[in-house]
Amino acid sequence: MTGRSTGLTISDVAKAAGVARSSVSRAFTRPDMLSPETVQRIMDAAKRLGYVPNHTARALSTGRHGNVALIVPDVANPFFPPLIRAAQREAERRDFCVFLGNTDEDPKQESKLLGRFAGQVEGVVLVSSRLSDAQIRSHVSQRPLVLINRDVEGIPRVLIDSGSGVSEAVAHLAELGHKKIVYVSGPVTSWSNKQRKAAVQAVAARLGLTVETVAASVASYDAGRNAVGRILATRATAAVAFDDLTAQGVLAGLADRGVAVPADFSVVGCDDVLGAATYPPLTTVSNRSEEAGTVALSLLMDMLKSRVVQDARHVLETHLVVRNTTVGYKAAHGKAEPG
Repeated sequence: MTGRSTGLTISDVAKAAGVARSSVSRAFTRPDMLSPETVQRIMDAAKRLGYVPNHTARALSTGRHGNVALIVPDVANPFFPPLIRAAQREAERRDFCVFLGNTDEDPKQESKLLGRFAGQVEGVVLVSSRLSDAQIRSHVSQRPLVLINRDVEGIPRVLIDSGSGVSEAVAHLAELGHKKIVYVSGPVTSWSNKQRKAAVQAVAARLGLTVETVAASVASYDAGRNAVGRILATRATAAVAFDDLTAQGVLAGLADRGVAVPADFSVVGCDDVLGAATYPPLTTVSNRSEEAGTVALSLLMDMLKSRVVQDARHVLETHLVVRNTTVGYKAAHGKAEPG
């Protein structure tokens, strides 16, 4: 970081204040990370020297903004806040600031944000993108980009393999005696949704279970609740929901209709962000969103440092977490085929 006063740098201020260069940078960008006394000492030294930071000048002269962008489809979905916090921690460790973008599941808004951020950030982490592969590749030409939960060859990506945990879930339901299950799907453009649906169908076929799909279209409590009439119309006895938020809505809709969970109907969620907080506590697939945020940001930082794009593909495995929305079904029905 340079100052408007000719020749002065943060090293001069650091020396005058008796602190590290990183402390001077934080005093001007993230003073909340330092004690008030340290910030004041740095500001006093800067004033004495006549140093004034000029972030715009630094960006223009070096091409380095010290900013990266993180774009998610739904900031209100409880899956994303742990991921966002983890990415912010990793960025701060590298002395970078994170700009957060929320697309509301709208690919047009996603593309707009990528364009808007292009001139302000050095790189982007794009989470659960709703854009086509071709659209994503076009944005890669603008700025270094890392994907989370989107598998596009040639672009660094971090994939949470919920398919492994969902496979365990279907096997668990089969062992309990279920013969017909429903997959309550999420957004049609979601890579995770395609992966989870494929896992449900593959394991069900192998174990001789019948599967039907009920579309919830968006991952939300209301979507899950509104889907219950269609779920029950299939005469299935269990549902695997796209995520915990959708599963929570399914639980509420079943309760509205007097359907007992798990005695009469079993429910499995995905991502384990609400599992212990629902009633009954939700059986669900484990969540590694926090780790995904850390790994993706680290990949982006390495790219910015080396200026080399590698076809890195990090896969994080998941597993089933069994709670109370499934375990009582077998006790109520024994080995008999559900009606």
